[in-house]
Amino acid sequence: MIKAKKIAIVDCNNFYASCERVFAPNLVGKPIVVLSNNDGVIIARSEEAKTLGIKMGDPYFKVEKLLKSNKVNVFSSNYTLYGDLSARVMQTLETFSPEVEIYSIDEAFLNLDGIEVDNQTQYLHIIKETVRKWTGVPVSIGMAPTKTLAKLANRYAKKHKESDGVLNIFEIENRDSLLQDTPIEDVWGIGRQYSAMLHNHSIYTALDFARADRSWVRKKMTITGLRTNLELNGISCIDLENSPPKKKSIVSSRSFGEYLTEFNELKEAVSYFVARATEKLRKQGSSCNSIAVFIRTNPFKNSPQYYNSADTKLPYPMNSTNEILPYAHRILEKIYKSGYYYQKVGILLMDFVQTKNASLSLFDPPNRLNQIIATELMDKINKKYGREAIYYAAAGMKENRRWQMKRELLSSHFTTNWKQLPEVKAKE
Repeated sequence: MIKAKKIAIVDCNNFYASCERVFAPNLVGKPIVVLSNNDGVIIARSEEAKTLGIKMGDPYFKVEKLLKSNKVNVFSSNYTLYGDLSARVMQTLETFSPEVEIYSIDEAFLNLDGIEVDNQTQYLHIIKETVRKWTGVPVSIGMAPTKTLAKLANRYAKKHKESDGVLNIFEIENRDSLLQDTPIEDVWGIGRQYSAMLHNHSIYTALDFARADRSWVRKKMTITGLRTNLELNGISCIDLENSPPKKKSIVSSRSFGEYLTEFNELKEAVSYFVARATEKLRKQGSSCNSIAVFIRTNPFKNSPQYYNSADTKLPYPMNSTNEILPYAHRILEKIYKSGYYYQKVGILLMDFVQTKNASLSLFDPPNRLNQIIATELMDKINKKYGREAIYYAAAGMKENRRWQMKRELLSSHFTTNWKQLPEVKAKE
């Protein structure tokens, strides 16, 4: 008999809102919402905000009065803080399992096979309390023999207070009740289109899908749907990934805080996005053979509209910022037109190869090795002292960038900026 796996998923509760509370404990129990780039729409809500009927995707300007009348605390997205606290949560989880798959910024799967403890559920509670104690972030945990069932267990643990944030599915004698209480659209891996199709075939719950004929499932939903069916029946088909798969392309783009009209300002933004994209490219050990640049106006603004993009093939695989910048600038010159209010610009790196397989050649420019070394040194300095501790002048002075995101309600970074360290005052 094959021994069932023990897979747990740890999910941070209302992660963005919880991050804002870590250094502002007075916000515990109070409604919080977090806004998207340029303070556009609501992308995160605390439970208290959800109770008020505030919905994901609500435009901020439309619900601003409602937020103020209910004394809702509103924050701009503080990605620096969220990313750092996420890393701390993941590092904490790695002390409990030798195999951790970071699934998203606020979720991770743990392989608990071979970890011998007297009480497995108690061990899950220890993980939960340790993460809260070490990082300040509350989490919920579900454990099961498969990743799909673990996700269902986690969903239950979040929604039912009596579980105290933990559900070990191995302790449930009859899993059918859990599957019956889970709408099919809430099953991990079942998207909107598949949900609609399954509803048309009288499959409304996870239990209905688990009992469906497997040959029919494979015919209608390919091998991916069959895996989900098997996982709901306790047969593990989706392994943990110890390292995330390498990206096949990288996009770096963002809407501006203000509309731009001048070429030099767009050039600064393109330079910044090239730096961000190439940093990610180097991090995964890749080089690219092609680059594309796009620009556009705001399609919802009553003004002349313009969109354009172009790409170019690089003479050899590159990943250093200073090598790729001239190509991005030339593309921008080609597609830019004056007389428009530009809202967004972005770059796309494509056609990746492994850097170790893209060695230098006799036909490379004579100073190419020095450019690569300079980029590597910049990466090390920025890793130690923070993003853009040093940066390319082509991206413009940080304090003068009109194209930066509008974040008027931004909280402090706390953990990544010496000037924004939290202050602790002791009472006499």
